[in-house]
Amino acid sequence: MKLKDQWFLNSKIGQKLLRWVNLRPEESERTFMMFAFYATTSIGLVWLEAVAIALFLEAYGAEEGLPWIYIASAGIGSGLGFLYSQLQRILPLRRVIVVTALLMATPLLLFWLGLGNKSPIWLGEWQVTVIGLTTFLMRLWLEAIYVLNDLNTSITANQLFNIREIKRTYPLISSGILVADVISGFSLKPLIAVFGLRTIVLLSFFMMAVGAVILFYLSRAYRQAFPDLLRRRTEERQPDYLNRRLQGGPLGRYVILLFTFFILAQVLFLLIDFRFLSDLQGRSEEAIAGFLGLFNGILGIFELAMQWLASSRVIERVGVFSAAIVLPGMISIMGALLIAMSGLSLPSLLFASLVLLKFLDELLHYTLFASVGPVLFQPIPDTLRSRIQATVRGVAEPLSNGATGFALLGLLGFGKLDWILPIIFFLAVIWGITILFLRAKYVGLLVMSAERGQLSTDVDLRELKRAVVEALEQPGTDAHKAACIELLSQLDARNVGEVLAPMLGKLSATLQRKSLEEMLAFPNPAYLGNVRALIDQAPPPEVLAVALRYIWLTDSNPDIRQLRPYLRSEVDPIVRGTAASLMLRRGSPTQKAEATNTLRLMLTHKQERERVMGCRALGEALYLQALRLYIPNLLQDESLRVRCALLEAIAATHLEEFYPSLLRGLYYKSTRGAAMKALVRLENEAIPMLVELAEDPHKPDLIRMQAWKVIGQIGTLEALDALISHLMTAWGTNRRNILRILLEMPNDIGIESALDRLGRSGIEQMIDQEIMFIGQGYAALLDLPPQRVSGLEADLLRRSLRDMRLDAEERLFLLLKFLYPISAIKAAAFNLQSHSSSSVARGLEILDNTLDIPSKRALLSLLDHRPDRDKLESLSELVSYEPMIPSDRLRRLLDLRHFISDWGLACCFHLARQARWSLTADHTLACMRHPRGFVREAVLTYLKTASPRALAKLLPMLKNDPDRLVADQVKQIVKDFATSSSIYANHPATPGNNGINVSNVPGLETI
Repeated sequence: MKLKDQWFLNSKIGQKLLRWVNLRPEESERTFMMFAFYATTSIGLVWLEAVAIALFLEAYGAEEGLPWIYIASAGIGSGLGFLYSQLQRILPLRRVIVVTALLMATPLLLFWLGLGNKSPIWLGEWQVTVIGLTTFLMRLWLEAIYVLNDLNTSITANQLFNIREIKRTYPLISSGILVADVISGFSLKPLIAVFGLRTIVLLSFFMMAVGAVILFYLSRAYRQAFPDLLRRRTEERQPDYLNRRLQGGPLGRYVILLFTFFILAQVLFLLIDFRFLSDLQGRSEEAIAGFLGLFNGILGIFELAMQWLASSRVIERVGVFSAAIVLPGMISIMGALLIAMSGLSLPSLLFASLVLLKFLDELLHYTLFASVGPVLFQPIPDTLRSRIQATVRGVAEPLSNGATGFALLGLLGFGKLDWILPIIFFLAVIWGITILFLRAKYVGLLVMSAERGQLSTDVDLRELKRAVVEALEQPGTDAHKAACIELLSQLDARNVGEVLAPMLGKLSATLQRKSLEEMLAFPNPAYLGNVRALIDQAPPPEVLAVALRYIWLTDSNPDIRQLRPYLRSEVDPIVRGTAASLMLRRGSPTQKAEATNTLRLMLTHKQERERVMGCRALGEALYLQALRLYIPNLLQDESLRVRCALLEAIAATHLEEFYPSLLRGLYYKSTRGAAMKALVRLENEAIPMLVELAEDPHKPDLIRMQAWKVIGQIGTLEALDALISHLMTAWGTNRRNILRILLEMPNDIGIESALDRLGRSGIEQMIDQEIMFIGQGYAALLDLPPQRVSGLEADLLRRSLRDMRLDAEERLFLLLKFLYPISAIKAAAFNLQSHSSSSVARGLEILDNTLDIPSKRALLSLLDHRPDRDKLESLSELVSYEPMIPSDRLRRLLDLRHFISDWGLACCFHLARQARWSLTADHTLACMRHPRGFVREAVLTYLKTASPRALAKLLPMLKNDPDRLVADQVKQIVKDFATSSSIYANHPATPGNNGINVSNVPGLETI
């Protein structure tokens, strides 16, 4: 379904719906189809579960059969995961997911047939009926297909959505199981009444088959999302340092606690399920299935409400670990009550309590517990997180199932099944204690990650604040503590004073200053008492200056007279300058005059430090009054520190007449950093002049790049709009610079803004542009081979064409980073740069398994080591190639002059001169105006050979060319013409001279 055909989604109601579910239009079809697949398959699974449990309890009972099911499921879960992995080695992934969906459904037909057969069969010394064996296998297969369904769904979603899309789409997809609980739960009892218990298995098969059909459609409609190549054994051994980091230290202990956490969660879930099902046995099959259906339906409603309305709010309000401890706390309380009730002769009350325990356990397990689980992996460095998460979650559940099964068999053998409730209580208490240990280690890893700059921003804020407080109170280096303060300010800058203000007196001078500077971003009068107490301790001048600024900028009724003692000449310049700037801001006319005189003396002082602090004080004052008279002289000051401080002051006080000085500061390496910082401080006010500078093709590329870089550092919505609006029209170096700047912006804001503004289709359009440009380069290489066009000039042009291809490939990889994980694209690019065929194959396979763009096959063909002609043929859908004679192909390249590099353009004219090919007036005129001097020099060289008469008209207009190379060349040509008896002595003006058109070129006089 094409986007233009999605009339509903393009309507106002459709747009509101997409905003409500936090989806983008290009994601909508994939998301809703995946939701339909998961919900449909899950409906069949829930129906099958109710029937399988009912028949199993009737045939074997919970106590006799369930332990063996748990033990067998431990092996079958791992086995199916291995089988799934092996299928990818013999089938493409798009077929594996469909085959897996059919594999889950097909045995249900055999179960349906087996449930109608009561014939006895012998298994060694034991005799069972076909129905009995079918019931056991059906219950075991249920455990298996739950594993397969979750695995198939997550892998398919990861292929259909990139890492940024899946954050928005997967919560909606995963709610399909909750919707299935509601639908199947309330529909099961009427269906049993109409069709009977055995037919429900056939209906389950039908629903799962429908899910497989939906998955087949997805695999065909989005074929580009799935790799065609078979999965290879590309996994290599992890570096030794990663293994060492896992073997010991805080990270290793944290991983052990994570294993314990998830194993206990699964063991308790299975024990509660076992105890619940034990009390259900003894009832009829239809009664059990009907009760479970109603139970799942009611539970599904509460789960949906909890997941959509409450889970995220509870976690946000109480914190991750407070939310995590709710489930073990509830289990321990209910376990204690059930132990107390078990001694009473009230079976109905005991059963009702077990139902409530099972209800609450499943409700919290699939809502709060499911939401908290991924957050526990956030303190782990990004390079290790996904591997550790897969290991913990992939191993914990099978181990738990097997251990629980053996434990139940042991209890059954000793006749101690009544110990289950005390064991549940005991394990819940241990689980709660494990969460407390996890919280302590979580704090330690947060601090370590903050120091290394490896912490994700998606952490729990309450735990982060607690970690910062503990880190600042404990012994440690200032660098370690400064990293924590900086991280806290990045995540919660508005409330940073809540943590830092009470601790100011206990910190070192360096940390005091940093804390006050972070608090000044959002000053709060509530912390004035803490800052005044710090001033009473007589801190160093650097700290005192920031403290004074905090007090007199935050207090609504300050006493300016208290600043007068700080204006004395013996006071440190940083404090004196701060006091003077505060007086200029909020003092009376007399006080402002006194402050102005103090700053005047500082600005004209012989000592450099006095002038530097005076310039910094200018930036803190709102009104410069007479002090602006000193700015022109200070801009010429011999001290670099003074000039840099003045640039920041110009931006801080918004002195528009001196803004050109900020732009000039970008031209010099010594002042570039200060000028960029000052321009960033101007924010939106600086954007128009920066865009004008960046767009000027006559400015050096380095300065234009710095202008774009400053716009990126400004980072406002207007700045992002400026970058993104120029991205579509920019080309070459300009486009590459803008792409890099957007990718480097923090928290992926540049990536998300580009996708919001351009959409995925806009990025794909730019990718197609780059591919088509590479195709034009290959067409030129095929039509200008060394056999037909030889010489140094031709070699230089061919080399420039290959360099342009490399530049386009670099831009391609930058564009791909907007759609896919940056680490995967970097790994692919690194491997493709290798001269090893195995490395190139690995890079291509990474891209094949990552990309899902429509032009995926063309892109992979371009990057493969294949002949140029084969690559061009693979682009037939994007580039139509018709062989041309060399001169026509050269003119075709000049038609694309806005896209080819400056050096490539110059090479075209050098080759035209050497091969004596005629070019059009449009080509010559356009390139004569080119901003690069060496391009104009190549045009002059061409015209000297091709049309001296036209060149003679141009020379007077070019003698003052700003490029020294061109100006010197013009002088030399004039000298040559002057000494020649006739400019046509060697080049008669006849159209047939070696194919060169030497007639007068009309329009050259407009240059």
